[in-house]
Amino acid sequence: MRLLLVEDDKNLSATVQESLGKAGFAVDVVADGIEAEYMGDEEPYDAIVLDLGLPKRPGLEVLKNWRTKKNNVPVLILTARDAWHERVDGFKAGADDYLGKPFHVQELIARLNALIRRSHDRPQGELQVEGVRLDEEQQCAILASGEHKKLTGTEFRLLRYFMLHPDKPLSKTRLTEHVYEYDEDKDSNVMEVYIKRLRLLLGQERIETRRGQGYVFRSRL
Repeated sequence: MRLLLVEDDKNLSATVQESLGKAGFAVDVVADGIEAEYMGDEEPYDAIVLDLGLPKRPGLEVLKNWRTKKNNVPVLILTARDAWHERVDGFKAGADDYLGKPFHVQELIARLNALIRRSHDRPQGELQVEGVRLDEEQQCAILASGEHKKLTGTEFRLLRYFMLHPDKPLSKTRLTEHVYEYDEDKDSNVMEVYIKRLRLLLGQERIETRRGQGYVFRSRL
């Protein structure tokens, strides 16, 4: 899954980016409101972490502009812990969740996972389809036999995106946009390699190739 982290504190953003990366997210980072608004409009993020106290354009204005333009990407806002009015204003502007500073990164990760699941109508605490469960904390797939299949970072992000969109044709372009960061090499041929790896782990029949459409992660075999 791909996130946009909007935070002007360089030390904090570097720490959070590293932690989110280890948790299986592809993370783009921007430090001002103007660039944040542009990136949020132009790139297909699965969620955005938005600080409100930004240079050039306040985070609340950025959020309002997104919602005015019908950009409904899930947004978690960061506020000072005692700034209750910022939380209220954020929710009125269209925020989906908030977290007060200072915060524990593990809580941020848990909230983001829950936010993304809700945005895909998957409110349960664990992603699963017939015969496959995804352990997001350990980043592994658990088969019906109970066998645990450890995943690389890219395999994990790809499988999570598949499991959030079961039985839907997903093009290589769409998969690439949600698995890689903005400045990574998005070679579509590499995506085929990761699809092959997931098939070896989960079974060839689990991921169907649809000519002219892409791939379908089958919920039933």
